[in-house]
Formats: sequence, structure tokens, C-alpha cells
Amino acid sequence: MSEFQFDIAKGPFAPNLDSLRTFCCPEWYRDAKFGIWSHWGPQSVPMYGDWYARHMYKEGSEQYRYHWRTYGHPSKFGYKDLVPLWKAENFDPEGLMQLYVEAGARYFVGQAMHHDNFDNFASKHNPWNSVNVGPKKDICLLWKRAAEKFGLPFGVSEHLGASYTWMSLSHGADKTGPYAGVPYDGADPKNASLYRDNDSELLEHGWYTRNEKYHQDWYRRIRDVVDTLQPELLYTDGPLPFGTYGEHLVAHLYNASAARHGGASQAVYTQKGTDPAIYKVGVLDIERGISAEIAEDPWQDDTSIGDWFYNVRDVYKTAEDIVDTLVDVVAKNGNLLVNVTQRPDGTIDDECLYALKKIGAWMRDNGEGIYATRPYVKMGEGESKLAAGAFQEGAAAWTGEDYRFTRSKDGSTVFAFRMREGRTRIVSLGRVYERPVRQVSVYGQPVPFVQKDGCLDVSAPENRHPGMPQCIRVDF
Repeated sequence: MSEFQFDIAKGPFAPNLDSLRTFCCPEWYRDAKFGIWSHWGPQSVPMYGDWYARHMYKEGSEQYRYHWRTYGHPSKFGYKDLVPLWKAENFDPEGLMQLYVEAGARYFVGQAMHHDNFDNFASKHNPWNSVNVGPKKDICLLWKRAAEKFGLPFGVSEHLGASYTWMSLSHGADKTGPYAGVPYDGADPKNASLYRDNDSELLEHGWYTRNEKYHQDWYRRIRDVVDTLQPELLYTDGPLPFGTYGEHLVAHLYNASAARHGGASQAVYTQKGTDPAIYKVGVLDIERGISAEIAEDPWQDDTSIGDWFYNVRDVYKTAEDIVDTLVDVVAKNGNLLVNVTQRPDGTIDDECLYALKKIGAWMRDNGEGIYATRPYVKMGEGESKLAAGAFQEGAAAWTGEDYRFTRSKDGSTVFAFRMREGRTRIVSLGRVYERPVRQVSVYGQPVPFVQKDGCLDVSAPENRHPGMPQCIRVDF
């Protein structure tokens, strides 16, 4: 370890936890609230869901059977043979970015690499990348240029840390059937550049390998991402990886951003570790889940409209599902990052387009209670709620009794989101700040109200978006 040269950018952060815990979330991120993610790569080719590059080697799994019957047995037609089939021939980053902006997104995240060890940019360290193989395009750079054109902060997700163990199934063989004992193509040493070697540590169960040569590989690869793409957000799919290697990488991310922004870092690092000694180095990400209450620090819920990679079997979330989650998350001091699944050619389907347009229409009428807001003294009122914790997402049985609250930065305005049609009596705003309510408005127009008996009674107009929350603005 002592011989490894980190050579991080100079700046306000040192590569240790004490220094990284001084991270302060930048205003752009706290104000943005809603981001769109492109979780996309060669695993979209079969259009058969997430973790395909692993499960195609898992004997008896749905993806294994689909792969064998569609492409051939994984001893003969492996992931290395599937990757070149990803062409992204109809990929229109500017057209998609315009759709995402119209849907209300205020930041964008592209996938730099998934656990499949394939890089979506011109990697200096990995020959398996989208410029050399498959699309022959720098996918991340194209996303970055499109995001910049529309004024969106650009981020990238990296899923590399888990790849060192995740790809181990490709080194195995069937235990039964006509190919019993015949090694999969990952067992062939000539394919190690994609599947890695057969180091025994890689065959152990666990998210992160203990093999330090791969810690160094991770650092070099993600350092290349940071230097080449200069993201203002870096998402890690797991806890902060690999001890001092991760600490040096995050310090470099922050310091490189500070150099671009007059000495004050504007970068955000998100990771999933909940250890208090570590998670304050950036923003805590809760995959497919939410916080139970208002969190002290900004956090992020990352989810997808469907599966993580395009899946013909998907049942998508509705626009109503996504907006409900967004309102709940923002009321609890969080951001929502939503993956919109793409076909292998780069397009999105009609169902995704329909949902995006509905979300955008809702945002145009209700977004003032979302963007640039902060948590109110309480998240809301009513008995209905979404389940808290990672991988716990689901719909709530919202009623007209349920509200979620946000506030303006100066505290002079509270936004009460009525989660469903029904009651317009807001108990929590009856005596707020011990000041009278000056005006109540909906969709930019004043509406009648009465503040009495410890409640605020509002005569709200008909909800323009049935089945979705309605934002009631309360000025004091």
C-alpha cells in the first residue's frame, strides 16, 4: 500500500474520514430534489432485466434459461459475445435530456459502469468500453454534453467495487444436464480481461473483495472517471469502498470540484453505508427506500420506474407512484433519483414517455413546493405512510387526511401537499409560528381560508391531477 501513488488534487479535503466528514452538501443539490438516471449498458441487450451478466451463468435461473434458449449455452456464447450486440443505434441524448428536463429533472446521472466490468466511456484502463466495443460511442461523454446543454448538473454512477466478486459465476459450470462439467467461457484465462481471474477470494460471497490488487484497480478506474468526465455527483453502489483507496478517491473528487469552483467544492458523493463513522463523508443513498422521518442531513432515494435494466416482463411504476414518493422524500429532507429504463437501441418506450409527461405536468403546477425547499418542523400529518428502509418501497393507501409539508428557505411559506382528494383542514398549520396566515394559494391563485380552532381550513379548487398530491401554498 505504501508504494501506491494516489497523487490526489490539492484542495480543502484530506484523504481521511475526519476531513471528509466536514463535507457540506452544496446548495445546488439540496435545491434540485429530482434527478433522472440512465442505468444502461450492454445488459439491456436481452431486454430481460437486471444482473443479467451474472445470472446468465446461474444454472436454473430465468435468465440462464432465456440465454441458453435465445443465444446458446454460456459455455459457447458468453457475456463477451453478448456485449458487441449492444449498438445504441438510436441513442439521442439531447432528445432524451429535453424530455427529462420537461419532466422536472434538475440533475442527471449516467452509468459509468455496472458490475459487468464494462465502461460506458473511453476508459484508459479497460479495453471493454463503449468506444472500443459495441456502440463505438462515448456514452457518458454524450450524456454529459447533453446535460450541460440543458443546464443540468451531471453525475455518474459506478458499480465497479462489487464486480470483482460479482462476475465469479462465469468461472463455473453446470452441475446437471447435457453441459454438466463443461466450463463457462469465464473460466478460459484468455477472457480474463472481462471476467477477471480465478483468484479464490473472488469466489467467496460478499459485496467487496479483500484482494488489494483490485482495490488499486478500482481506484485507478474511478479516478479516470472523475478526471475524464468531471462529474459533480458520484454514486457508489455500496458503502464507501476499500478503506484508504475510497477515502483518497472521494477527497480527489471534492478537491477537483473545488478547483473548478473557486475553492469551494460543489461535488456530491453518494454511498449506501449507514455506519455513522462513514456515511457523513457525503450523502447517504437509500436504494429503493426512504427515511422514516425528517433526516438531519440531506439524503437520496434511488429507484427505477421498473427493473434496473430494460425488462420485457416489467410492470412499471405509475407517474402517481413516483410523485407520491417524491413528495414524501422531499418532506423528509431527501432527493429522488429515478432510473428511466432504455431499450438496447437507446430509446424509451411509450409507457415511460407517458409517465414522464404526467410527472412534468404535475411539476409545472406543484413544483414550487418541491424545488429549493427545506423540511418543515414536521414532515406531515395523517396515518398513511410509505415503508421506510432500503428495498421497502411500495404504495401507501393515501387519504384526504394525509399531508406532507415543506417550507421556503426563509421560513415565510409552508407548502402543504394534500396527498389525495378529501379533507382540506390542516391541523398542523393552525397556529404555526404563532402568526396569522396572510394568504393561501393553489396553482398560483389565492383561495379562501379560515384559521380557527387550531386548524387551517382551505377552500381548495378541484385537483388538476386526480390521484396525485395537490400543493397548497401558505404564506404567513
